[in-house]
Amino acid sequence: MMSNEERNLPKDDYSGATVAQTSGIMNEDFVRTGAPDGSEQEFQREGRTFWQDAWSQLTRNKLAVVGMIGLVIIILFALIGPLLNSHDFAEQDVQRRNLPPKIAVLDKVPFLPFTGEGVDGNAYDKAHVKENFWFGTDQLGRDLWSRTWQGAQVSLFIGFVAAFLDIFIGVIYGEISGYFGGRVDDIMQRFIEIISSIPTLIVVILFVLIFEPSIWTIILAMTITGWIGMSRVVRGEFLKLKNQEFVLASRTLGTSDFRLIFKHILPNTLGAIIVTSMFTVPNAIFFEAFLSFIGIGVPAPRTSLGSLVNEGRAMLLIHPHELFIPAIILSLLILFFYLFSDGLRDAFDPKMRK
Repeated sequence: MMSNEERNLPKDDYSGATVAQTSGIMNEDFVRTGAPDGSEQEFQREGRTFWQDAWSQLTRNKLAVVGMIGLVIIILFALIGPLLNSHDFAEQDVQRRNLPPKIAVLDKVPFLPFTGEGVDGNAYDKAHVKENFWFGTDQLGRDLWSRTWQGAQVSLFIGFVAAFLDIFIGVIYGEISGYFGGRVDDIMQRFIEIISSIPTLIVVILFVLIFEPSIWTIILAMTITGWIGMSRVVRGEFLKLKNQEFVLASRTLGTSDFRLIFKHILPNTLGAIIVTSMFTVPNAIFFEAFLSFIGIGVPAPRTSLGSLVNEGRAMLLIHPHELFIPAIILSLLILFFYLFSDGLRDAFDPKMRK
């Protein structure tokens, strides 16, 4: 017998058949497969901050990792290298001048350039020198190992201090120009254009001629125009961020300009500031090397990688190690900085991520 509900169903509606067929099936008759009884797998993805995500992207970049490791190695050798032997970087002894590199154990391998062999045979035997000089000596008998890493210290110091001053001046100038805009921005940008029109090399030469040549003279001379690039980057970031919703909301709540700049906007520009500063360091190192190469760099007895390259240039044909060793260290230092800086730029820029 059909029930009243089944009689009232439309003829083309087959849902009643399903109801009739499943009406006697209990929930216990269904068995769940693919997961253990009484348990459910929970899939949770841990949230990452912007800095954690940037670090993850940086470590995936193999060239950036190579640059970072190379920088760490060179900086460590610059710090502890002069302490690994007993020779001072300014110690002179003409009896042992122009000795080629010689390293114990490695001097037994004939195809390596550490055998102590000079143009006319074993230079150490002819000079009656029993101790080994790992990078050789220069024309005044000074140890090139100590001088190379001492020069790396000076070059790194100039690069980092110049970058710090560029950040300090450029960030303050750029944030004021970008935040207030209008007439303030116009006046400040015209001032930048006037400074940019003066060649940096002329400014540095005038500084060296007017003031006593020193490391700080070179740093201050480079800082006069070096902060301009940083200020333009920060200004562009402030112009982009100052009209964002979170800034407008804070301004509506009565937040002061000082707090808006340093609490809300500036932290969001740190990525661009870090990337720009990492490019500033190798540029400063290279510019100092150029100044030393043309003879207006770090004064004696202190030295830098550029000064060593300039001194070794005169001995290129006779004793090439005096040029090639500091030139290779300088090239690797700048190369590692650029590899690491490129990786930072890609890590902080979402559009560059793969």
